[in-house]
Amino acid sequence: MSGDVWLEEVKSGLRGAFTWHGDRTDRHRYADVTGWWRRPDLLGHLGPALAHLFAGEHPTVVLGPESRGCLLGPLVALHLGVGFVEVRKDRVASSDSDAWLRRTTPPDYQDRHLTLGFRRNLVGGGDRVLFVDDWIETGGQAHGAHLLVEDAEATWIGAATVVDALSGNQVRRHLNVRSLLHVREL
Repeated sequence: MSGDVWLEEVKSGLRGAFTWHGDRTDRHRYADVTGWWRRPDLLGHLGPALAHLFAGEHPTVVLGPESRGCLLGPLVALHLGVGFVEVRKDRVASSDSDAWLRRTTPPDYQDRHLTLGFRRNLVGGGDRVLFVDDWIETGGQAHGAHLLVEDAEATWIGAATVVDALSGNQVRRHLNVRSLLHVREL
């Protein structure tokens, strides 16, 4: 099967397993992606499909934010043969003495400013970093992760997402966002 046909089948499967709850006029309307996780055929193809968006870029590590980025990121990392680093949200101080990189995000899709972070020793100057998440709407979390990558003196390759719900191109270009679907396809 050719790459284009395979990718179109993955996209079709994603659309078929997706549900909107509420109607377009309902302010509590939300996207339900849980059907994606229930289908082993989709789950098996999500890592390769997201990695395909950055074919030839040669990342050395994949970053994924809690929570769904921590599901998708390892799938991409396994396909690429690289490691995965979890980006924690609002990490509470503990007895852990490891040094952490932390950044506060611009407003996310729920108008929250989150503190993102990961252990300093997990990403370094020689790394080429690919950020992975299921959905991007404002780019706040991806922007925070981009700043963390800069703080680690690593190279940001871009953000691979399943769904692009960005309203404009500025964030998409700045963060090099590539997605399997645009929200208008759902």
